[in-house]
Amino acid sequence: MLYAILCYASEDVVCSWSKEQDDEVMAKLLNVQDKYAKAGRLGPVARLLPTTAATTLRKVKGESMVLDGPFAETKEQFLGFYTLECQDLDEAVEFARELSEVNPSGGSYEIRPISVFNPTKVPA
Repeated sequence: MLYAILCYASEDVVCSWSKEQDDEVMAKLLNVQDKYAKAGRLGPVARLLPTTAATTLRKVKGESMVLDGPFAETKEQFLGFYTLECQDLDEAVEFARELSEVNPSGGSYEIRPISVFNPTKVPA
């Protein structure tokens, strides 16, 4: 099954890191990703730009409105995601646990099965 691992943390904390700190964290995260990538099980991975760069389209009373900003009602922000082919939920949880162990920002990793709409776009 294909799983999405959605990464949430305090954007203020992550954006306060120096370039050196950020590079160090990213290198540790890449080490975790590497074994899954080599096994051909890691799909797209993305790190999102800060929420200040976000735009939200919200449908209200049948009308679409485009607004600056994410307008999320959360203390943590959605910072990025991984897609990973796993045999079961336990394996997806283990991958998220490995990521959390090397990521000093705290936060959370939401793990959700993916229903693929276009199977030709799924990683091999």
